[in-house]
Amino acid sequence: MAHTSIGFIGGGRVTRIMLGGWQRQGHLPERIVVSDPNVENLAKLQADFPSIETALNDNRAAAAQDIVFIGLHPPAFAGALDEIKASLKPTALVVSLAPKVSIAKLSAALGTDKIARLIPNAPSIVNAGYNPVAFAAGLSAAGRAVLCEWLSILGDSPEVDEAKLEAYAILTAMGPTYLWFQLYELQAVSEAFGLTPQEVSIGLEAMVKGTVQTMTTAQLSSADVMDLIPVKPLGEDEAAIKGFYHTRLEALYAKLKS
Repeated sequence: MAHTSIGFIGGGRVTRIMLGGWQRQGHLPERIVVSDPNVENLAKLQADFPSIETALNDNRAAAAQDIVFIGLHPPAFAGALDEIKASLKPTALVVSLAPKVSIAKLSAALGTDKIARLIPNAPSIVNAGYNPVAFAAGLSAAGRAVLCEWLSILGDSPEVDEAKLEAYAILTAMGPTYLWFQLYELQAVSEAFGLTPQEVSIGLEAMVKGTVQTMTTAQLSSADVMDLIPVKPLGEDEAAIKGFYHTRLEALYAKLKS
């Protein structure tokens, strides 16, 4: 593990999250190469992670490492796969970080069965991620173990059926975005009511953890859980918010699975 080299095709948010999680635990790979068409993305990464190598508009060096993470949006895949294929080591493990593009399609395009697909989760940056992974049938147990060792630094990485990855993209990858803006507002108003930032931080974290734990372990129906608190300040808005979950998320899931 200590001598594994890692390449990132794409230097966006997910690359920053993964590097941040590894660095936080003192486990940055010995060699990291990041390619991206945006010079600002690379400059920001270089500032935060001075030991990395960067390549502007050139995927060859990143694709020549032991583990190659492809952090491109699905529309950008087609234009990059030929260049990646030409530079891959025979022993390289390729990990796609995107929904929609299947293992079968990646294997056919890259000429290898040493492939995994990962749905990354932003809390990996603080080593609290939940990153579901699916493996190609041809990827050896040793190859899986190497990848899982790196992923374990970032949090949990359960092996799941590939067909479920898009659902996990909606649940765990995008899930924090449904909550963060509300939690930051709750943080702000709580401080305005006289609590210190530290008091808010401790109380907010405990409340969120306890809220989810009540849902999953209290052995109560959803109606009974929500009835535990009689005063619901946002109750009049619940129907509209629930509607967003169905209209927005169902449409997005259908797009990811198409």
